[in-house]
Amino acid sequence: MTSIVKIPQGDDTMKVELTIKEVMALAGIKFHNNNVEVSAKKKLQEALDAQYHIEESRPLN
Repeated sequence: MTSIVKIPQGDDTMKVELTIKEVMALAGIKFHNNNVEVSAKKKLQEALDAQYHIEESRPLN
């Protein structure tokens, strides 16, 4: 079964500042220190959160 997800303003653009190493890590280049990829993903998540006011979902206990 497939579901369709609609993202309002999904084609809008945004700017995120990344280092060359962060871009390379997101492109799939492996670094000995995995902190580069983690840092890049964190920056992207923070930019999305700021742009769309996304709150982290937490599991119900």
